Amino acid sequence: MAGTDPANEISELSSTLTSVESVLDPEAMRGEADNLRERAADPGLWDDQERAQAVTRRLAYLEGELNRLAGLRRRLDDTRVMFELAESEHDEPTREEANRDLAALRREIDQLEVRTLLSGEYDSREALITINAQAGGADAADWAEGLRRIYLRWAERHGYASEVYDTSYAEEAGIKSTTFAIKAPYAYGTLRGEHGTHRMVRISKYDNQGRRQTSFAGVDVIPVVEQTDHIEIPDDDIRVDVYRSSGPGGQGVNTTDSAVRLTHLPTGIVVSCQNERSQIQNRASAMTVLQAKLLERKRAEQAAKMAELRGDSSGSWGTQIRNYVLHPYQNVKDLRTGLETGNTAAVMDGEIDDFIEAEIRWLRKQPTGA
Repeated sequence: MAGTDPANEISELSSTLTSVESVLDPEAMRGEADNLRERAADPGLWDDQERAQAVTRRLAYLEGELNRLAGLRRRLDDTRVMFELAESEHDEPTREEANRDLAALRREIDQLEVRTLLSGEYDSREALITINAQAGGADAADWAEGLRRIYLRWAERHGYASEVYDTSYAEEAGIKSTTFAIKAPYAYGTLRGEHGTHRMVRISKYDNQGRRQTSFAGVDVIPVVEQTDHIEIPDDDIRVDVYRSSGPGGQGVNTTDSAVRLTHLPTGIVVSCQNERSQIQNRASAMTVLQAKLLERKRAEQAAKMAELRGDSSGSWGTQIRNYVLHPYQNVKDLRTGLETGNTAAVMDGEIDDFIEAEIRWLRKQPTGA
């Protein structure tokens, strides 16, 4: 919008914000927040820790969104006044400050507008992410660990809670696999475009000749199950194994066999959890992960049947999706949207919002993206 009259741009942003508010419905959000505050004030709520945490997370999210909407509206008004003051006083420093504020508002309102595109069946859910090292040996294991850091740093930047359920460490360095949850509303809808293979090119830390190495890690993003999902798993369909939790280098984390591995016999799906000290807690967490994977399997089977009925023979978009090149040049490029940046350090530190927003818009254009 370079060269646009500030007053016109502020008016356009105000109109966009009004459209966003009509979708998000602040009045309904305030009503839900009031109801959740009443529930949170009930001492009996904390008899069920999991339910209490879900209530407080949802309340914090609603309050944050309401404050965000009110803050954007207030800042638009303040910026309009700053431009008027700069014009009447011929005050160039104030004009420059107003231009900076307007650029920040434009970006924040654009980000909020993207949220209105998340209307899929499971988009409002929390996200369960599994990362697996693929081809590339020790470099792939190191890259898998780097990807985990990217997503956990992204969550931290946004104030989202996260919980690592299980990590399988590689022998030389890095991790073979990890499973963790991003516990925020719309985390699944926001991150589902990250599903696929991520390719890293860099000088290997594990090659004594310092040669360039290409390695791969796979990211799987699925929605967390809710009570309404009715995923029934007969006890006879599950094999339960318990073992001692361990960390990098084989160092014992616990002195008891508290880690739990569940194998779903009909499908062969295996999940494990070792983040809690209690075997009962680890089993409950592992069951949550298993239910989520079975729900996603069911959803994928239904989607495949619908694609067959439509005659859709196109392959899944969840293959290789993004290249991260650290040598001989610095570049991160998304293969679907074409978005790229040379600021690789920021990406590796969790600044991936531009990629996420672009892929949300891209997914909306796909035949099954809505």
